[in-house]
Formats: sequence, structure tokens, C-alpha cells
Amino acid sequence: MTLMGSMNKNSFSMFFIFLLIEGFAFTEANAQGQKTLKDAFKGKFLIGAALNQSQFSGENEQGAIIVRTQFNSISPENILKWAWVHPQPDKYDFEASDQYVTFGEKNNMFIIGHTLVWHNQTPKWVFEDTSGKELSKEKLLERMRDHIFTVVGRYKGRIKGWDVVNEAVIDDGSLKQSKWLKIIGEEYLVKAYQFAHEADPQAELYYNDFSIENVPKRMGVIALIKKLQSQGIHITGIGMQGHYKMDWPRTGQVDSTIADFAQLGVKVMITELDIDILPQPDLTKSAEISRRFQYEEKLDPYKNRLPDSAQQALTKRYAELFDVFKKNSSKLTRVTFWGVTDGDSWLNTFPIAGRTSYPLLFDRSGMPKPAFDAVIKTSGKYD
Repeated sequence: MTLMGSMNKNSFSMFFIFLLIEGFAFTEANAQGQKTLKDAFKGKFLIGAALNQSQFSGENEQGAIIVRTQFNSISPENILKWAWVHPQPDKYDFEASDQYVTFGEKNNMFIIGHTLVWHNQTPKWVFEDTSGKELSKEKLLERMRDHIFTVVGRYKGRIKGWDVVNEAVIDDGSLKQSKWLKIIGEEYLVKAYQFAHEADPQAELYYNDFSIENVPKRMGVIALIKKLQSQGIHITGIGMQGHYKMDWPRTGQVDSTIADFAQLGVKVMITELDIDILPQPDLTKSAEISRRFQYEEKLDPYKNRLPDSAQQALTKRYAELFDVFKKNSSKLTRVTFWGVTDGDSWLNTFPIAGRTSYPLLFDRSGMPKPAFDAVIKTSGKYD
């Protein structure tokens, strides 16, 4: 009789759980003996990842192992956005964000908060009174202050940096006509940073945006930061989101953008890095989440696997970008990937739901891709 044949149902279940736990332990032990991103770029810049709830709650232990092994900074993909943490006027929900911060602290990570003031993923009620009418400027400022003081205050001294304002500038360099701007005016930008600084004077405060490698938008962001600085507003750094394509931006654009922002006397970070290798449904190449398109099979060419030619192209693209990051290591303080494995990426649903995307350094099974080795090699640490 085999071992399994001699086991009853309960003992087999315990045996399976034992093997599973041992397998995870073996995986993490092996991972710790291998090359790691955080060690490769130690002394140059932090290496981070955006986490979903499963990776810090204990549900996805494989993902947690990758995070603990490879990264020294974490960002929350969703759980600190207004819609999650403050879903109703009289209700805050900190269960997930508490888990996130505790996970970061246990693993000695630089913890980021994302995001306090944004036009997306903010409930409609934020801008309305109990009768559904638009709030006054004074009431909306009061609501913003309460939110920022409550959320930032809860994690004072624990979350080290906040994306205070997210995506306030549009492609032509002007301010987005969001509810924040229409009701409060440009003062909403000033107050957001003032409130965050008052809530935690030691926290780093960032402005975060996409496509700021394009000159018109870049100039708009520079003008915004200079204006805020002239008013004595405390802004620590600028986050270049880094939602890149295979053909955009050129490495020279990335290089010059880092240089231009560094001249403002602020820290510069790549905050949401991924590379979309899939065909684009339009020419905008924008990370604006309102962009949505119908599924077409021709726009989902790698449903089963990424062919070698595409894998090699992705590898080359990552290597070229990290060559730029390494060159600018005196200006960059952090490079954060927007996700851990390909299966986690928002690009499986944006801008078309149901596609199979391959934008990160770890595949769907959690294994490092050739791009991982290419990125490590750019550091020169393991030559």
C-alpha cells in the first residue's frame, strides 16, 4: 500500500498543507540566495512594487515572498485611495491599509501612501451635500482637510511618503478641469499640501503624474511646482509614473525629464513602472484610466504565451531604461514597479478588459523573466 493509500482524509490534508508550507519556505530560502533587485541597486535608489491586498494579507504567499526578497519599498495599488479608505461620509475603513503598513514595517520597507487628492476613484458624494447639490468651496475644503488629517494622521511617522496630488495636469500642460479645480480653484493644490504637511510634518510629499516625458505636459508640471514653491509649499518630490510603451518614450526623453525635474531642487522618482507590449487601440498612449475600448482579438496577440522575439524586445527595452535610471542615480531616489507579477498588472484590464499582458519582471508563475536578469546586469553589481 502506498503512503497516500494508508492516509485518511484528514491526515492527507495535513500532509498536503505541510508540503505547501515547506514549498514556500524552500522558495523563499532559494530566492534569498539569488540576485535581488534591491541589492543590485543598493546605494543608488530604492526598488519598490505596488501591492494588491492579497500580497500583504497572507492570501498570496508566493507574491509576498517575491516582495520581501526583491523590494525595499512598497506602494498600495488601491487600498489608500479615497473610494476604499473613506467610502462613505461617516465611514473610514482602515482594515486593509493597517495590514499594508504592518507588512511594510515588519519587512523594514520604505512605505508609500497613494493617493490623497485625485479626480478618479473618489466617490461622487465627496463633492455633494446630503441633497445631492454641489458643495461650496468652504465645505469641500473642510471635507478635504478632514480626509487628509484622518488618513495621514493615522499613519504619522509610519508612512514615509505620500502622493498628495495625483494627475492634476493634462497633456497640453494646463490644469485638469476636475471637481477639485471647478469648486475650489487652484487653491485646492495649495491646501492639499498644506494639510498633508500639517498632518505629518516629517512625511515626504509628492506630486505624481503620467506622460510627463512629453514636453507640453512636462512644462505644465514644472510651472505648477514652481508656483507652489513660490508660495512656500512643501513638496519633496515628483513621481514620473513610467507607464511606458515599447516605442514611447524615447530614452532621451526620460533622461531629459529627470534632469529638468531635478533642477527644481526636488527628489525624482519613477513611481508606477511597467511596459505595455500589447498593441494600442488608439494613438494617445495615455494612462488616463477613463480610456476604455472594446475587446478585439487582434489587440490580444499573446493570449497563450509571449513569443521569444517579443520577450527579447521587452528585455532590451527594460535594459535601456535602467541604463538611464542608473546614469541618473544621483537624481533618482526610487524606482517602483506597478505590480509584482504579470498576472497582477492593471494592464490585463486597461484600456481593454480581458487581454493577457506581460509588462513586469516576473511572469504569472512568479518566475523572473529574461528582463529581470537584464535589469540586474545594468547595475554592474553582479558583473
